[in-house]
Amino acid sequence: MEMMITFPGGKRVDAQFDGYTLPTDQPVNSGGEGRAPAPFDLFLASLGTCAGIYVLGFCQQRGIDTTGLSIRESIDFNSRTHLVEKVTLSIQLPDHFPEKYRSAVISAANLCTVKRHLDTPPEIAVVTQS
Repeated sequence: MEMMITFPGGKRVDAQFDGYTLPTDQPVNSGGEGRAPAPFDLFLASLGTCAGIYVLGFCQQRGIDTTGLSIRESIDFNSRTHLVEKVTLSIQLPDHFPEKYRSAVISAANLCTVKRHLDTPPEIAVVTQS
């Protein structure tokens, strides 16, 4: 897979891949126009949405109604480093969710590919080309 990162103006930085353009921008208080999520917000959202697709698939495979199902993502930052210290994904189960699947749905969420990559992070190489 390859992505092309472009700079369409201002503080905007876009990622283009597979026929999609994923726009980002910085918040107004950081010099941007706030017209798109900041790159780091997309990173955090990728954790929750990735877990979400596994939770959704788990329910769909078992015919469990997903009405009222959601995931609340809470992010705790280290006050000294200002880096993320903990991310909690709280699966909000509807009243009708079968009790016997409570731990299994957590296991499904833990299959998230984004989370698994953070458990064993890839090498990230930054190079220049002319």
